[in-house]
Parts: sequence; structure tokens; C-alpha cells
Amino acid sequence: MLCNLNIKDLAVVESLSLELAPGLTVLTGETGAGKSILLTALGLALGGRADSGLIRPGAGRAEIDLEFSLADAPDARQWLDENELLDEEEACLIRRVVSLDGRSRAFINNRPATLQSLQELASKLVEIHGQHAHLRLLESSEQRRLLDESSGNKALLETLAVVFRGWRTTRDELDAKTKAAKDGAARVELLRYQIEEMEQHGVEALDYDALSEEQTLQANMEKILASGQTQLDLLYDDEQHSVSAQLAQAIHALTDIGHVAPDFNPIKELLNEAQIQVKEAGGELRHQLEKMEADPKRMAWLDEKLGDLHRLARKHHVSPRDLRQHLDNLRTELNSMELGAEKISQLLSAMETFEREYREIALRLSQSRVEGGRKLEARISAMIRELGMPQGQFLIETIPEPGNAPAPFGNDRIEFQVSANPGLPPRPLGKVASGGELSRISLAIQVAATDAKTTPTLVFDEVDSGIGGGVAEIVGQKLRLLGNDRQVFCVTHLHQVAALGHHHLLVEKTSDQANTRTQVRKLLSGQRKHEIARMLGGVRITEQTLAHAEEMLATLGKNPDFGA
Repeated sequence: MLCNLNIKDLAVVESLSLELAPGLTVLTGETGAGKSILLTALGLALGGRADSGLIRPGAGRAEIDLEFSLADAPDARQWLDENELLDEEEACLIRRVVSLDGRSRAFINNRPATLQSLQELASKLVEIHGQHAHLRLLESSEQRRLLDESSGNKALLETLAVVFRGWRTTRDELDAKTKAAKDGAARVELLRYQIEEMEQHGVEALDYDALSEEQTLQANMEKILASGQTQLDLLYDDEQHSVSAQLAQAIHALTDIGHVAPDFNPIKELLNEAQIQVKEAGGELRHQLEKMEADPKRMAWLDEKLGDLHRLARKHHVSPRDLRQHLDNLRTELNSMELGAEKISQLLSAMETFEREYREIALRLSQSRVEGGRKLEARISAMIRELGMPQGQFLIETIPEPGNAPAPFGNDRIEFQVSANPGLPPRPLGKVASGGELSRISLAIQVAATDAKTTPTLVFDEVDSGIGGGVAEIVGQKLRLLGNDRQVFCVTHLHQVAALGHHHLLVEKTSDQANTRTQVRKLLSGQRKHEIARMLGGVRITEQTLAHAEEMLATLGKNPDFGA
């Protein structure tokens, strides 16, 4: 229940503080007095769109503070607890501040809150029925919303929404993968051809650097063999003039000298070592020359393979040394694209699973709507008959459309139908109801749908427009009966409704040369009589009008159905 409402510097309200009570509270006042600004403040505090134009001229900001009791709001209390915003007291404080730059701040129990959080909490505390609700009723989405709320389909809708999001995400990914696969078909064929070509040429087994080295060796083989043989002769094979033969002669001569001149012996030893080294070098040189031979066939093969590598490298715009790595890259890309086809198969299977689950939940939702629709249409039919349409009949059609793609709210089309006069079949709401009838039907729908809900505070903003006489009194009775169990606010121009309020607030506008202000005051019983008389008689209030107003209030007090 809303216990306190405080407004500061909002439009024509300079400062306003109201203590509010349970039951039906009616708000009345002259046209233009500012009754709507109270609902504007309430809507803004509960997460409505912020507008710096609402700030009172000359003020730096507008501020709205609300205090709710949680004794009759278990859903709100649970939400606060789950979001770690519940204080020890059984109360909830909401504050909204709007600055001149258009920015706003929101607070829940004195802690900063996002607009989304504020709106989530507000939906569990207050329900506002605006004066244009009858126009929204013509929209299929609004009809579906009212039916689902009345039928208690919240949990089913939340489950359905989760499955729908999974289906939609999978479908979007599948579409993207399918398009990529279609666009990449030519690329796959090219990759397969390129990989096959490179494999046929043995790119993976060919070492470009080793082949180049060997080609260079073969190209210089004759020169190597000729030069090698010359050096072998020079070192060892020429028995008279080779280095080895010359060293042998020198060693022999130094040996003779060493017998008489020992100082030459170390030189002889060095030459002995040199002769050994020359012998080993000659042996190694002979070994290498024996291994080598010119091979024209090998040379032709090398030329062919290196030519292939150079051609493939030019074709793929890489270095011949990078061909093996490039082949690995092509295989990786092809594998990824081929896995895409497998992924498409997996996504198709996942989407079928989501859709199957979706259809099962949607069917349960549809069945719940049919059952809930029967109950709601019975309540609404009974109510519109009380509201001056004695032959009125209200129907709710739940029309399954299972062939359609999954949608966030199921595959049902909801249609409110009405027959206002006997002998006429029910037709869609917007096609048969006149303006006055639509207002009454709208009120019946809102009251009947609201009666099934547990929102502790209800606000009706001139929803009784377009009706009068005895029907207006019945409307007031319905609102008062709602107020016996919950807190109800009703902005009204009808004296029949105003007289039935548990409490009465009068909205007045005062002006001087400098300022215009809207004030709100709670009327006591004697003051209520004068306000009801004003609503009855207009500008000139007579004793007869006052007596009529007093009689209306007295009659109300004698009716036990309406409570105190």
C-alpha cells in the first residue's frame, strides 16, 4: 500500500506531502486544477520517462518520494529480498530525482537503482489504468496481456520466452552458417584442388633448401671432380713431385743432419706430423671423390622438382620455402569449412529440439488461455450487464495458429468479442462497440481482470469517462468494492463515483501575479458535501444541491455492502 507521497517542484506543484490510507480514495477538482499531475508524479517515480520540462520554473530539479507498506505486497517484498534491497522495516522507499539537463536518478530504500529495477519493483506495487485504456484494448497485444495476467500465465510465459530465445539464437546462427556454406562452396572446391595439386607434387616431402643445395652440387660436379683429382695428385699420388714425397725427402735429409746436429730433430718431428696430416687429408679427399659422380638423371629430376616448387610458389604468392606451411594452412581452412557443414547439422538438430519443446509449452499456454478465458469472459459479461448493457455478452476467442513460426508469446491470436444487443452475434470489440459502450466494456474488463490479481495499489485515471446516471453509480460501487480489499485511487468527474469513496482528496489550483500552484487537501465529511454539491450543481450551489449531496453521502453510509 502507498502510505506517503511527497512531491517537490514538479510542474505546478511547489511542495506537496500526502498521507494516504487503504480503501477507495477519489480525487476531484475543477478541470485544469492539476489532478493529472499527481498521476504524472506517481508514474515518474515508478520508472516513467524523465523530462526536464516537468521541473517547476525557477527550480533546479524535481523530486518525488514514495513510501509503501509491504504488509500487503509479498511479491514486492520477495523481489527486494532477492535483490538485497530489503530493509529490516516492513516498508519500501522509492525516490526519483529529475535534473534540468534531463538526467534522472532513482533510489530504492536509499540505494541507487537502475530504471529497469525500478520498473520491475513498481509492477509489484502499483497498477495504473489510464484514461485511454479503452483505446489500448483494441490492440491484440493488450488483449493477450490482460488474458495472460488474469489466467496466471506468468510462469508459462517466462519458460516459453527462454525456449524462444534459444530457438531464435540457434536459427540466427544456422542462417549465418548456411549462408557462409553457400557462399563458400566455390572456395571449398578451390581448396580441395589446391591441396590435391600440392600433394601430387610431393610438396610435403620436399625440402627446398636441401634440393637447392643438391642442385648446386650436381651443377658443379665435373669441376669438383677435376679439381679434387688435381689436388689429390698434388698431395699424394704423384710419387716424385707430391707434397707427401717432398716431405719424405726433407725428413730423410734432416734425419742425417740430426745425427751430428741434434737441434734439427724438433723440425724433423714437425715435418713427420705434417706428413701424417697430408696423408690423412689425401685419404679423406680420395674418399670424397670416390663417393661423387655426375648424375644427369638426378640433375634433371632436381631441375624438375625445383621448377615445380617455384611455379607453385608463384601461383600461391608465397616463398618456395613456405610452401609446406602454406599447405598446412590450406588444410586447416578446408577442415574448418568442412566442419561448418557438420555444425549446420548440429544446429538443425538443436533447432528442432527447441521447436519441439516450444510447441509443447505453447500448447499448455494455449490450453490455459482457453480455460482462463472462459472464467474471465463470464466475469466481464456479468459486469457489463450491470453497467447498462443488460443483454451484453462478452467472449474471449483463443485462436491457435500452430503453423506459424515460434513467437515470444506463443502461437495464439487473442480476440475480445462482444455482442451489445440481443440477436446480434459477437464481433471483434473495435467493430461493434460505440464510444460509450467501449468505455463501459473497458472498465468492466479492467475491474474484472484486476479482481484476479494481487497488486496492492490500483489507480484509475478518469476511466469512468463517457458514462453517467445509474451506470456511473454502479461503476463507483465496483470501485468501492475493490477498495474494501485493496488501496484504490480514482480520478473522477462523476459525483456518483466521488460519493462512494472511502476518502476524498480535492485538487485545487491557486494563482497570483507571480506563481500558479496546485494544492491537494483531504476533505472531511462536511467538506465532502460541498464538493459533491459542486460536482452536482456546477457554478451555483443551492441548498437543494447541498441537500442532494448530503443525501448521497448518507445513503452510502447505510449500505452495509460498501463497508465503512
